[in-house]
Amino acid sequence: MRPGVRRGATAALSGIRALEVVQALRICAFVLIEILCGKFGVKQIKTLQFKVIRNGDLKNQVSDMNKVRTSEKSSRTMSLLSQLEKINLGSVLGEADNARYVTSKILHLVQSQEKTRKEMTSKGSTGIEVILSTLENTKDPQTMLNILNILIEVISVGGGRKANILVAKGGTQILLQLLLTASKDSPPNEELMVLLHTLLAKIGPKDKKIGMKARINGALNISLNLVKQNLQNHRLILPCLQVLRVYSTSSVNAVSLGKNGVVELMFKIIGPFSKKNTSLMKVALDTLAALLKSKTNARRAVDRGYVQVLLTIYVDWHRHDSRHRYMLIRKGVLQCIKSVTNIKLGRKAFIDANGMKILYNTSQECLAVRTLDPLVNTSSLIMRKCFPKNRLPLPTIKSAFHFQLPVIPASGPVAQLYNLPPDVDDVVDESDDNDDAETESEIETENDDKDQHFKNDDIETDINKLKPRQELGRPLEELKMYERFFPELSENFQECDLVSKEPKPFIPDANLSGPIVVPTAGEEYSAETKQSTKGVALKESNPVLTEEYNRRPAFLELPKKDSVKDSSLHQQNDQRNLSPSCQCLNQEIVKGLDRMSLQSSAKNDQYYSTACVITKESKTSLTTLACSNPCEHVSPCGSSLFEGSSVHLGKFCCTGVDSEEEDSRSSSSGEQVMLEVSDVSPVHDCDLYIEMVKTTKSIPEYSEVAYPDYFGHIPPPFKEPILERLYGVQRTKISQDIERLIHQNDIIDRVVYDLDNLSCLVPEEADVLKFNSKFESGNLRKVIQIRKNEYDLILNSDINSNHYHQWFYFEVSGMKTGIGYRFNIINCEKSNSQFNYGMQPLMYSVQEALNSRPCWTRVGTDICYYKNHFSRSSIAAGGQKGKSYYTITFTVTFQHKDDVCYFAYHYPYTYSTLKMHLQKLESMHNPQQIYFRQDVLCETLAGNSCPLVTITAMPESNYYEHICQFRNRPYVFLSARVHPGETNASWVMKGTLEYLMSNNPSAQCLRESYIFKIIPMLNPDGVINGNHRCSLSGEDLNRQWQNPNPDLHPTIYHAKGLLQYLAAIKRLPLVYCDYHGHSRKKNVFMYGCSIKETMWHTNVNAAACDLMEDPCYRVLPKILSQTAPAFCMGSCSFVVEKSKESTARVVVWREIGVQRSYTMESTLCGCDQGKYKGLQIGTRELEEMGAKFCVGLLRLKRMSSPLEYSLPSSLLDIENELMESSCKVTSPTTYVLDEDEPRFLEEVDYSAESNDDQDIDLADNVGDYEATNQEDGLSDSDSTRILLS
Repeated sequence: MRPGVRRGATAALSGIRALEVVQALRICAFVLIEILCGKFGVKQIKTLQFKVIRNGDLKNQVSDMNKVRTSEKSSRTMSLLSQLEKINLGSVLGEADNARYVTSKILHLVQSQEKTRKEMTSKGSTGIEVILSTLENTKDPQTMLNILNILIEVISVGGGRKANILVAKGGTQILLQLLLTASKDSPPNEELMVLLHTLLAKIGPKDKKIGMKARINGALNISLNLVKQNLQNHRLILPCLQVLRVYSTSSVNAVSLGKNGVVELMFKIIGPFSKKNTSLMKVALDTLAALLKSKTNARRAVDRGYVQVLLTIYVDWHRHDSRHRYMLIRKGVLQCIKSVTNIKLGRKAFIDANGMKILYNTSQECLAVRTLDPLVNTSSLIMRKCFPKNRLPLPTIKSAFHFQLPVIPASGPVAQLYNLPPDVDDVVDESDDNDDAETESEIETENDDKDQHFKNDDIETDINKLKPRQELGRPLEELKMYERFFPELSENFQECDLVSKEPKPFIPDANLSGPIVVPTAGEEYSAETKQSTKGVALKESNPVLTEEYNRRPAFLELPKKDSVKDSSLHQQNDQRNLSPSCQCLNQEIVKGLDRMSLQSSAKNDQYYSTACVITKESKTSLTTLACSNPCEHVSPCGSSLFEGSSVHLGKFCCTGVDSEEEDSRSSSSGEQVMLEVSDVSPVHDCDLYIEMVKTTKSIPEYSEVAYPDYFGHIPPPFKEPILERLYGVQRTKISQDIERLIHQNDIIDRVVYDLDNLSCLVPEEADVLKFNSKFESGNLRKVIQIRKNEYDLILNSDINSNHYHQWFYFEVSGMKTGIGYRFNIINCEKSNSQFNYGMQPLMYSVQEALNSRPCWTRVGTDICYYKNHFSRSSIAAGGQKGKSYYTITFTVTFQHKDDVCYFAYHYPYTYSTLKMHLQKLESMHNPQQIYFRQDVLCETLAGNSCPLVTITAMPESNYYEHICQFRNRPYVFLSARVHPGETNASWVMKGTLEYLMSNNPSAQCLRESYIFKIIPMLNPDGVINGNHRCSLSGEDLNRQWQNPNPDLHPTIYHAKGLLQYLAAIKRLPLVYCDYHGHSRKKNVFMYGCSIKETMWHTNVNAAACDLMEDPCYRVLPKILSQTAPAFCMGSCSFVVEKSKESTARVVVWREIGVQRSYTMESTLCGCDQGKYKGLQIGTRELEEMGAKFCVGLLRLKRMSSPLEYSLPSSLLDIENELMESSCKVTSPTTYVLDEDEPRFLEEVDYSAESNDDQDIDLADNVGDYEATNQEDGLSDSDSTRILLS
């Protein structure tokens, strides 16, 4: 019988002794058949097998037999371990021989049985403890070798988890002690040393304390001495080097090893290209790279000239490794260079050894092979680090503009700035500036579990500080000064002509005030062509709303009385025409439009028209009325920007139109005009904007107006997707920067624009671009031409500050077509930006505006954001040594020759624009329906007024009941633009204001439900002067809410005063929301305040469990996530941070007592979810968000008191379900740092969003409550699509 058959039969018989002999024979036959099948095949044995098993289910019996067999083997392992345990206890005679025998048997099982390996490390098993105990107690070398092999087998398959088990059982300490004992033998047992080091190398990375343990045990130099004594024994020194690498993760150990000559020893092992011993070479390089992270070892390597040696070795391997088989060795050499260049001496030695040119050339040769990208990236990192640090080419990094503060703060960044010695703020820091450099000491603690968990020290953990405590903070008598801002609480409306229930007869001569059209993403809107006015319609005008007027489509019509105003214009000899289809402007015309100056009234009359009028001549074309006074320049205001068959260019001319013609135009052709003209801003008036600019006070005393602010902006009709970043674009840009150092003769280095040098001449060459930023909100300080078509741009810091460089807004002219111009903004400060994740800068073309396309569009290719070689001193950086700047780089190809283009960080929205919009809203509203009041809250430091707007519905009548209902409406307090660079906040606020002032029935319902107090711009001075974050005080106003200074922070002081007054008279706002922008996250989201959710993110969970909190703060964000396409609930956070305790959101919640206190953050980039997923955000979407916020407030009102509305019961059920799910406290939201730009690492990926709880998807047919979509005038509706078709 074959041996296999014999063994199978024997096993069968031994496993089923209780069975009958016949059954046993059948099983033996079955086993025999199975064996034969393997030799002769199944078909030949099929009949025999069937006959054997037909009389019983022998398969099950065989299965049971196998289980018994496995159980026996398992029990055998346990039996062997039990025997080993008895040997350890000394209860077995001849324990050395027995231990050797038992461990050899266990080793055989471990090598042959995977289940045995798993069983030894399974939960509850004592196998590892027994093995380690034996290893610790035995003196027999063979037993030691057996156990070491057992442990190697066990952890080799299980990976990190099993290594962790060995560490947790004290394995590291036992192995180190055994290493120390074995080293005393002379000579040491080579096999034992190989196995010990192999095992230590495997478990070392899992033991954070191995460095300290090795140092305490005195085992640190054993491995080093073994390497020194056995340089030719590659089998022994390979695991020794691996252990040295593990030891070197501790900088203390690395220094100690370095003193004993480890660095010099490594350079005896590594060398030029050789195909022999490549594994040893790789491990030696990894060990050396770890050792050189110590500054002491790095200095030693520099002193011995090893930087040059490393470069020579790298070049040799680069040249000979033509098939790229040894990329890991080449990368190992680069890692050594990277480590040694963490210190200044290393970088200097690298430069002196011509390292920049060597790595540049080798990396360029590697670009063609994608698999060599790790080499290119590491080389790029080294070159960036070693690029000599330079100061910015500025006389000082303080702002180019100076404003003397009325009071100098006693402490803080502004006080430090004023106390800086001369010429200190722009000195290059001589200290090491690399974040990778290790410190020379190692702090080691016994608690290695604490740092396993995420801990953010910024989260407030003191529950007493978290609990809201309503504090007025100021005496009640002092707060009475704010009573004048709340006349609605005392107004009796006895002299007002309120809206009656019966419609009044139509009065032809009355000043009609048309409804305001609200822009919406996803639907086109329009306004009737209108006349621009210099004056603003007087509030005394009493427009009448009639049934006929209500039946008309929604479009804007200005009051006729003031719509036309004569103006004396200078006569010109010619009149030029321009078709919208033309591709380029006449160069003389562009030069004629060079600037709009505000320096004299004569120039004002010359450049600015009073009105532009378009009339309807046919169904397919719009034509500007011919002006009786031919003019030279274009009239770009009003509806002349609309598309039509032709646009006549005049010198901003105005044309009078008689009332009959205007009446016929508005009644007969108004609808047709409205249908053909879309996306016209109803509140932009070119001439009114100029009037507003004249009263705006800037520190530089600007006398010019930017064309985009004058012309206005219409959202483009096309979608702008998030830009897909090309692979390798960043390293390409960095390589081009490095070429500046290598090929310095190719650099022009010519200043072409400089705010610090007013005598800087504008270049006259035709191929040099011209720059300008001397207008409201402009920011560009200096421009240096680097190459023919490449320019370095430097931004101005915030006034009374030496940093906050991010916002830019500037003009470019003199370009040519078909050329890619590269712009590098070189002094940005944030560590990352959405420019790395698909965001593009914005460009406005005057040529396109004159061709009836006045819009900001996303432009630029090869966009990236990266750290550059410019830095500040530690003093200027606020104590952070060697603070580096970052570069935004983008390339633009212009469409028109000699165009005038503007670039901006985001859609500009100036202070003068706000004033213009508020004036237009006030002049156009219907005072019988809308209570609109505009007050001056206070004056800013520069003397500009801070507007305060009140909006609500007029009472139904002057009856007592209606007046009481009017006065008792809850307040909603809104603010925006505390940070000037977050212009998207103003566009959201514009959408809110226009929706509140619209004739939408739901807007009227909203006005009847709330009184809105709105501060649309909290930081006018910062906006005017092109700041990014601060006011003229040089401070972040959103950090001053706790203790605002009335002299330095007047807008915050009085805004808080308004809220304190409301709290004093027991009229707390139902909602407070501060509109912001976020530059490093996508979508729109909210931050709120919750004690319980804050505690969830700390270790004080016990207090959080017992805490009772009304979860109503979640309702409004949840509603917005259901109604606003751009809103993302998953990005919301309700955590209160220590660093945010002086922000508006936290102070209004904690001190004023407003539970629904929010910051609403709008992305500067775009969305990665919802309807706008993959698209960059535009003004249409931002304004829509502002309007959707209003819709959310109305829904919040309805959900709070559903009985007031006659809604279907099923709809109410859905609303209640939504509210319950919104208020239900489940798991906390994922911690999102803060609304004020947390310091993300450079490699952070912003695409990952967190989801807290699943949103409830409402059915499409119940998304809006009104059957005719009246509640939400911003969503796509069938009626709108039919109207616009």
